[in-house]
This record gives sequence, structure tokens and C-alpha cells, in this order.
Amino acid sequence: MENLVDIKDVSFSYGFRPVLKGINMTVPRGKVVSIMGLSGCGKTTLLRLIAGALRPRKGDVTVAGRSMSRIDRTGLYALRRKMGMLYQFGALFTDLSALENVAFQIREHTDLPEDMVQDLALMKLHAVGLRGAHHLMPAELSGGMARRVALARAIALDPMLILYDEPFTGLDPISLGVICNLIRRLNDALGATSIVVTHDVQETLKIVDYVYFVMDGAIVAHGTPDEIRKSDAPFVHQFVWGEMDGPLPFHMPGAAYAKDLGLAAAHV
Repeated sequence: MENLVDIKDVSFSYGFRPVLKGINMTVPRGKVVSIMGLSGCGKTTLLRLIAGALRPRKGDVTVAGRSMSRIDRTGLYALRRKMGMLYQFGALFTDLSALENVAFQIREHTDLPEDMVQDLALMKLHAVGLRGAHHLMPAELSGGMARRVALARAIALDPMLILYDEPFTGLDPISLGVICNLIRRLNDALGATSIVVTHDVQETLKIVDYVYFVMDGAIVAHGTPDEIRKSDAPFVHQFVWGEMDGPLPFHMPGAAYAKDLGLAAAHV
């Protein structure tokens, strides 16, 4: 199967702080792939590299056969028109209605007549079940509704690649289930490819085709949902089942507790 995204031996640092170390990852066309790991492990940085917002210090990121390290600005913008992005917490324009948030993307990148722009925006809202809320402002939407409007905006141009950055954060169980199912259904209906960065393990494993686990900037495990559930790798098992005991400690390393308390008392 052809890969839409190829990440080969990619390393990246913010200044002198290494974030990614020799990452290798493939995302086949038409699949939903998840990137999981603890906060700060480099998941969102990977999305930024795929979108061309960052360039690797070493290695290469290829999207639809185009190297994101060597692509020029014109080519990058043309490629980004084929991508959709669902940001954490939605990132809707607060002074635009739900309909106008979705229509903005279409107006920005096409020369379609206004009546067609409106119709397409309504169709995308209908796809996420919110055509009846087209007139509402973001402040009038619940968290789950806002995330669905953001999803409608992400698919406004029928992208070939959809990137999701923590799409389930702050959602109640029902809204989380709705968004989860929409990600899978819309991916299949559009013939798109999706990459989901998330901490919500159990819900995500129900909808994805493949999972990569990132720890300390490196891929430490990968496999199908069934393989991940059955994994006996200590880190993966602890992360998937939310256990306190394992290789990931609850306490951040520091000086001896008694010593810290003594220092604190000395300053009272």
C-alpha cells in the first residue's frame, strides 16, 4: 500500500534541547494512525513537521511524495490546501458564526461564488450534525459542539490528509465518543488519511488502524490496536491501562524528600 507520509530518521531540537531522535514512521493512504505518548514527548512537534511549519535538523519528512525539507513556499502552500487541521480546543474564530468559521476556509482558498460557499459550509456542518447550529457564535456552543464545528472547518476543502492535535481534550464521554466516530467515518467517506495525536487510549484504539508510541523523542513501540492492547512492553502496558506502577514514575526525580523539607523549614 502506498504511503502518504514517510518520516525517515528525523531528529529535531528546540535550540539545544533535543525533542525528536531518529524517528521513523509511515502513514499509508486511507488509514487512521495515532501517535501516543506523554506530554512533552514530541507528538505535536511531529505534526508541525508533517505540516511544514518546522523543518527537521536531520532526516526527511515526505508528504504525497514531496520533501518538506526541500519544498519551496509556493509548493508548501499548495500542499497545505490539501491538508486539514483540527487544533486542540478547536481554535475557532470567536467573532464569526459556526457557518462563517467553516466558510472562511473555502473563501480563502477558492474562487467559488458566495452562494456555493454557503452551501458547501452548510454541507460540512451537516456532516458533523450541526447544520441547525450554523447561526450560533462560538461562545454559544458547548465544548463538544465547538470541536465538531472545528472538524467541519478542517474538512471544508475535502483534504487528503487530516491532522488532529489532542481532539478529545476536555470533552465529556458522549462528546468524546461522537468526535471519535466522526474521525473514522469522515476519513473513510472522504477517502482521506488521518493522523491523531492523543492521550485518550481506549477510545482511540477503537477507531485507528495503527499506533506509534513516542517516549523521550523516540518510537518505543508500534502496532495495530490489538497488538498494542496485548503488548507486554512495560511502558506500553502502563500507558494503555493507566497503571501507577511501572517504568514511568509518579514523582519527578528530585532531591531527597527529607532534605527538601529541611530546606523549606530553614526558610520559614
